[in-house]
Amino acid sequence: MDSYKLFNWGLLFLTFGLMIYLGFLSSRMMKKGDEGGFLVAGRSLGAFVGASTIVATGFSGWGFMGSPGVTYQFGAIEVLGNFFFAPAMMIAVLYFASFLQRKAIDMGSNTIPEYIAQIHGGGNMGRLVQGVAALITILLLLVFLTSQIKAVGLLGASWLGIDLNQSALLMVGVIILYTMLGGLAAVAWTDTVMVCGMSVAAVIIMVQIFTSIDLGSWEASLNAIDPELLNPTTGAHYGDSTATVFLVLPYAFLFAAVLPFMAIRFLAFKPDVKLHKAGVYVAILGALLSLVPLVGLYMRAQMPDLADPDNAMPAYLEHFMHPALQGFITLFILFAMKSTANSLLHTVASATSHDLRLALFSNLLHSQRLVLWVNRLAVVVLGIVALLMMLYAPPFMLSWLGILGTGTLLASMIGPVFISTFWQGSAWGALVAMLAGFGTSGYMMLFADVGWLIGPLTGCVVSSICYVGVSLVTPRSRFNGSAVHS
Repeated sequence: MDSYKLFNWGLLFLTFGLMIYLGFLSSRMMKKGDEGGFLVAGRSLGAFVGASTIVATGFSGWGFMGSPGVTYQFGAIEVLGNFFFAPAMMIAVLYFASFLQRKAIDMGSNTIPEYIAQIHGGGNMGRLVQGVAALITILLLLVFLTSQIKAVGLLGASWLGIDLNQSALLMVGVIILYTMLGGLAAVAWTDTVMVCGMSVAAVIIMVQIFTSIDLGSWEASLNAIDPELLNPTTGAHYGDSTATVFLVLPYAFLFAAVLPFMAIRFLAFKPDVKLHKAGVYVAILGALLSLVPLVGLYMRAQMPDLADPDNAMPAYLEHFMHPALQGFITLFILFAMKSTANSLLHTVASATSHDLRLALFSNLLHSQRLVLWVNRLAVVVLGIVALLMMLYAPPFMLSWLGILGTGTLLASMIGPVFISTFWQGSAWGALVAMLAGFGTSGYMMLFADVGWLIGPLTGCVVSSICYVGVSLVTPRSRFNGSAVHS
């Protein structure tokens, strides 16, 4: 093993120690004696930590590995699409977080499926809605988690000089450990450390790119390879029209506002947090990380014959960074991937140990200590399940699998989470909307050749219509403080 590989191993174990230590410190929140310490960090997140965990989770492995790969294959249209995520997340924080936060505090909601059940009246129908929301969340986020584990495994393998399976096992093992210890608080605090490293990595990458290539030569090289890379006549993977890329803005807003692993952050903010400060932090961090897909265009000009577009970022680091600097940047990119993986794992574990438990058995467990260990056991079991899914999954493109999971989940949840905040529907409306959005988006992503965004956004429209339409013809009830799990 060469000296740089030893250096990388040293960096890795140093940061592993920091992550585990933060998980241990966060575990003290569990001593409050209620499950909210694990599920929503005791509603303790301040503006910077909350903004950091939102941005880290939103950009993460998709932003550092998937998006450069898509840019390598399809060109600058992906750079524009990626850029819309920063303003979309900022808008979600500024104009939606407070609505969701206030209602969730009033009702005592600790997860998004529980919020859906409570806001639609609770009772036996609420338990059914909560259970279905939990099942959809678990299924689709396990799909997304599979792509994140593959991303972190691929990069870790090349960085450490080990194979994919060993790398994935190592990374997932540490994520399981600190997430199990500290719940959402551990996820948020480790994300804060990670996003600072991610931002430094983005700056270093941009400095290297723009000081090593002439812009005119770069443009000429890309046009010689394929004029569509810089001057597209279609929306490429987004759809037939170039205008379809602008659909990323509403998609990204809904991504931040509705998806359970993102929206749970709004529930975890301190009740008196200044959300405008959080919005500013989101804008700054998001703008920095939006530049990363330029790596794909750089690599298309420098190495136009990569067999796998998803190798654009690993190949860039290997060929265009000094080994020591490569080690630091790769560590920061691993941070990015783990920041989403830990959020996904926490969310599917919460949906299993909290939402499914309450939906199926109501208040069967009365010991808070026992409930906490059920939460932690779910993290371990589902982490192992996701690892096995990655090991035995057929070949897939990272970004496509991510959108399959998140886009279909978005289509399922838009009515019960987003529309219900402004217009109260019924429990039947919520149930039908979730199933309709799930079926529509899932079918179009898997079987219809309409681009990556058309399927999820069509699912959102169908789901929203079903939510309003069914709610108008079925009884509507509101949360009354005691009807949720009676």
